[in-house]
Amino acid sequence: MNAEPIPVQQELELPFPELTQDLPLLPARMINEYCYCPRLAYLMWVQGEWDDSHDTVEGRHVHRRVDKPGGTLPAPKTETSAAEDEGAEMEKIHARSVTLSSNRLGLIARLDLIEGQGNRVTPVDYKRGKRPHIAQGAYDPERVQLCVQGMILAEHGYHCEAGVLYFAASRERVAVPFDDDLKRLTRGAIDGLRFVAAGGRIPEPLIDSPKCPRCSLVGICLPDEVNFFRGADIAPRPLAVGLDTAMPVYVQAYHAKVGKSGERLEITIDDAKVESVRLIDCSQLALFGNVYLTSPALTELMSRNIPVTWHSFGGWFMGHTIGTGHKNVELRRAQFRAADDHAACLRLAKGLVEAKVRNCRTLLRRNWKTDEAPEALLEDLNGDIRRLARVPDLQTLLGIEGAAAARYFGAFSSLIKVSGPEANFAFDFSTRNRRPPTDPVNAMLSYAYSLLARTWLVTLSGVGFDPYLGFYHQPRYGRPALALDLMEPFRPLIADSTVIQAINNGEVKPTDFVSAGGSVNMTDDGRKRLIATFERRMALEVTHPQFGYRVSYRRLLELQARLLARHLLGELPDYPNFTPR
Repeated sequence: MNAEPIPVQQELELPFPELTQDLPLLPARMINEYCYCPRLAYLMWVQGEWDDSHDTVEGRHVHRRVDKPGGTLPAPKTETSAAEDEGAEMEKIHARSVTLSSNRLGLIARLDLIEGQGNRVTPVDYKRGKRPHIAQGAYDPERVQLCVQGMILAEHGYHCEAGVLYFAASRERVAVPFDDDLKRLTRGAIDGLRFVAAGGRIPEPLIDSPKCPRCSLVGICLPDEVNFFRGADIAPRPLAVGLDTAMPVYVQAYHAKVGKSGERLEITIDDAKVESVRLIDCSQLALFGNVYLTSPALTELMSRNIPVTWHSFGGWFMGHTIGTGHKNVELRRAQFRAADDHAACLRLAKGLVEAKVRNCRTLLRRNWKTDEAPEALLEDLNGDIRRLARVPDLQTLLGIEGAAAARYFGAFSSLIKVSGPEANFAFDFSTRNRRPPTDPVNAMLSYAYSLLARTWLVTLSGVGFDPYLGFYHQPRYGRPALALDLMEPFRPLIADSTVIQAINNGEVKPTDFVSAGGSVNMTDDGRKRLIATFERRMALEVTHPQFGYRVSYRRLLELQARLLARHLLGELPDYPNFTPR
C-alpha cells in the first residue's frame, strides 16, 4: 500500500508595509553585507561602524567613473504610450550612478549603470575583483544586491528580468537572471536584516571563518577575541588591520596659526610658514595655548573625522572638537545603564584598580635600578591586590588605591638613573604632588598624564562612548571620567614609563624646566621632547598576554575600548583588563 504524499505547507508572502514617518530605507549594499555576514551588516547598519581596508579603497577607485552621474533615466513607457509610438525607434537607455528607492519595498539603491531600451532595462553593478569560477558565475551576496536593484527598477515600472555583474580586475561580465530562487533568497535576506535590526541584538561572531581576516571591520567586530573570552578553543589570529602611518600633530608655538592649503595643513607664526603636514598623515590635531585654527581647516578636519584637542599652554586638557560624532546609540545606552548600576560600577572599578596596581608592581620589578625590587614592597602590593577583591564600595576602593599609590610613588625614585647631589639639577623624587607640581619629575608626570587622558578621550569618542560618563571616577563638569577610568591601568605602562625613559636616556635635561613661586614647569623644548618620547611609547609593540599576538599601545587602547563595548553590550561576561607579565 503506497502512502499518500504529505502536502507541503506553502508560505504566504506578506508584503512589507509601506514605510512611514522617519524609518530608514534599507540600502541594497546592506543586503549584500547581510548575506556575507549578518554581524557585519548589523555593525554597519545599526551601530554605524566603518573602517577602510585595501579592498574598500580599491573598490572606491574602481567606482570613480560610474559614480559620476551620466545619461538620463527616462520614465518607463506605458502600454498606451508604447502603442502610440509603434513603429518609432525605442529610446536607448545608458545612465550612470542613478539612485532609486521604493517606500513599498523599503529599499534604496545607487545603481552603477542602467542599460536598456524603452521600458526594458538591465542594471550593471561594478565589482573590484575577478570573476569567481563557480557554477552561478558569482557569489550570493553580489547576486542578491543586484536582484534588489532589479526589484526597485520593477517598482518604478521597468521590465527587468536579469542584471549584469562587471568584474573590473578580469574585465568580464556575468549575467545574473532574476529567477524565483534568487528572488526568494533576496526576500529572505531583506527580512533577515530587518529582523536583526529591529531585535536590537548583534548576531553572533563567526568562528574561525576565512571571511574574517580580510574584512574591513575585523578590528571592530573582534570575532576571534570575543570567541576566545567565551571559552572557544581557538588562538586569536593577529588583527588584520592596515599599518596606520598617520600620527598626531602637536602645535604649541605662541601665536601659531593652523590653516588649510589644498590637501595639507599649514602652520604659520606671524604669517611666516614654519611647517606643512599632509592631511592623510594627520590622525589628530592637538593645540596648546594661544593657537588659531581657521574655519576651513576645522571644517576639513571634521569632514575627515580627524579630532582636534584643545589644551592650556601648560598642557591641561580643556576639550575636543569632532564632526557629527559616532552613530552607535546602542553603546551609549548600554554605558548609561551600567553607570546607573552600582554593582556594575563597582565590578568594573575593582578590575581597573587591580590592573593598575598589578602594572605598577610590574613596572617596579622591571625597572628597579639597584639589584632587584625588594620583596617586601612587592608583597605589600600583592596584599593591596587581595584586599581589592573584598571592597564593598567605591569609597573603600579609593582608599586602597591611595595606599597602593603611596607605596608605588614612595619607591619611584629607585627607577630613575640620574638622581642625587651629583646632578646639577637633580631629578629627585620623594612623593607625588600636583597643581602645581613642585619638582621636575612631578611636572613631567602631570604632563604625561594629560597626554594619556587626551589619547583615551579621542579613542573612546571614536569607538562611540560618551567619555564624560565613567564608572569609577564620578561625573564632574568638564572631566572626562571614562577616559580617566580606562587610563588607570595604563598610567604605569605608558605615562610613567615615558617619564622614566625620558630621564634615564637624557632626552629631557635639567635646563628644560623653569621654577617660579614654588612650582616647576617645562619649557617648550622640554615639552617637545617629552611628547616625542610619549609618541614613541605609543608606537611600541607589545605581546598581548591573552591573545598572543603583537600590537602597538596606540592600537591596544582601541582594542581595550572595543572589548569594553562588547562587555557592556552583553557579549562578554567581564571586561578583560590588560596586565602584561
